[in-house]
Amino acid sequence: MSILCVGSVALDSVETPFGQADRVLGGSAVYFSAAATLFSPVQVVGVVGDDYPLAELRFLADRGADLSGIEQRRGESFFWAGRYHYDLNSRDTLETKLGVFADFEPKIPELFRDASHVFLGNIDPKLQHDVLDQVTSADVVACDTMNYWIEGNRDSLIDLLGRVRILMVNDEEVRQLAGEVNLLKAARWVQSRGPEFVIVKKGEHGAILFAKDWLFYVPGFPLEEVFDPTGAGDSFAGGFMGHLARSGSMTPAALRRAMVYGSALGSFACERFSVERLRDVRADEIHDRVEEFRKLTAFEAHVPAGDHV
Repeated sequence: MSILCVGSVALDSVETPFGQADRVLGGSAVYFSAAATLFSPVQVVGVVGDDYPLAELRFLADRGADLSGIEQRRGESFFWAGRYHYDLNSRDTLETKLGVFADFEPKIPELFRDASHVFLGNIDPKLQHDVLDQVTSADVVACDTMNYWIEGNRDSLIDLLGRVRILMVNDEEVRQLAGEVNLLKAARWVQSRGPEFVIVKKGEHGAILFAKDWLFYVPGFPLEEVFDPTGAGDSFAGGFMGHLARSGSMTPAALRRAMVYGSALGSFACERFSVERLRDVRADEIHDRVEEFRKLTAFEAHVPAGDHV
């Protein structure tokens, strides 16, 4: 099954306490695809300027990504620069240049319109609506958003909730969207507007999947070295959606496994700058990390004889 991914294709300059990287590959569509193509073909739609090093995306094409939906225009590519603090949970945006992304109007190629799975990166909700107007048979639509759209285009975003099956947001965003401090109440508020599932990302502390009558928590993987958390959330989404597309299932068991694969790919993304680690990660390394998650969360439900509660 294929995944249609619509989002930003950008250049980033990142500073962390452990180093820096200048004008490297970034953007939600790039991180998502770098993770998702490890499991499933991805069709990418985005826009770049004539300064973008498209040849550096060849590794995605080698994995089965169709990049023909990336439009190249005259002008500068979307650029973001940021600096992280020592806890890596907070960052300062140093510079943002939208470039050609400011006028981005997604045009979904005919061959992409029957994708079974769709991931809408955190672009303007009006553009996310436009994408869904162009697709024909998507079974699983997942959407990301951000504080900027919650504040500036709330009505369109609320309407969008009725058209998506999965909403992926961080804990701050879901609280702001629902006007609820309690995460469970916030997730239920979102679900009452349409999405069957709400995934709340909590950075290094993992993620929670809220379903109708059950929930599942996956922790963040403890890393000895974290170089750059940029794109970890989109990499999580790529691992999650990639596994769902590969399995062809939406059962609770498949969703739980997808959460673990998402967390695993998000952790790999943090180990180097940009998509360097995702470009090099091997299938056996992914398997081993998923197995580590299993060990990390396994416990005996029954108390052995002689032990005490």
